[in-house]
Amino acid sequence: MSFFDDLPEQPPRPRQTQPVQPGWYGPPSDELPGVALVGGFFHKSQRMVVALKLVEVYSTGCLLELVWSVRRGNESDQEWRETVEASYNHPRSSLDTRTGLELGVATADGRKAVAAIHGPSTFPEAEEVAGPVLTTLGGGGGSNNDEYVQFTGRYWLWPLPVEEDTTLVVRWQALGIPECSLVLPGVQLAEALSRVLNYWSE
Repeated sequence: MSFFDDLPEQPPRPRQTQPVQPGWYGPPSDELPGVALVGGFFHKSQRMVVALKLVEVYSTGCLLELVWSVRRGNESDQEWRETVEASYNHPRSSLDTRTGLELGVATADGRKAVAAIHGPSTFPEAEEVAGPVLTTLGGGGGSNNDEYVQFTGRYWLWPLPVEEDTTLVVRWQALGIPECSLVLPGVQLAEALSRVLNYWSE
């Protein structure tokens, strides 16, 4: 007999159902996304790049992955440390959207949204959310040394804009990056939508 054979069994506990998250909250947890054939530079100079690296399309929205990189010029050690610190783009609250990398979206009919971290009180349960909603999901990693710094960030756009093109707008004042834009083609998002796979479908 094993030492562990006669240990008492854990009492059964009630099964806890998980609440259904609203579509604007983030990507569905039971889908394999389709990858949209889009991407490009928001800003490109001799020292700084901000680009749309990847777009993962889900049935309810799309996950945007941005990458930014800065090459060191003739900055002093202290100036370079300040540049590296600014490049981390620390998460901010939904009330503080004008620091670090600013990302916005504009639909063809004139509606706008600015990326922010959404707290539980951002959208009261009784309020119907029409969108667009652009949510900051955090960074995907990065690296830095004495010559360059590079990081990525992830953003959730809801609902999925497949009927028309959508404009993404970026600005980063601390790094001297002016307001610049990139078009997200609705037709290419629609093509990627056809490749979305549900985990549990037959």
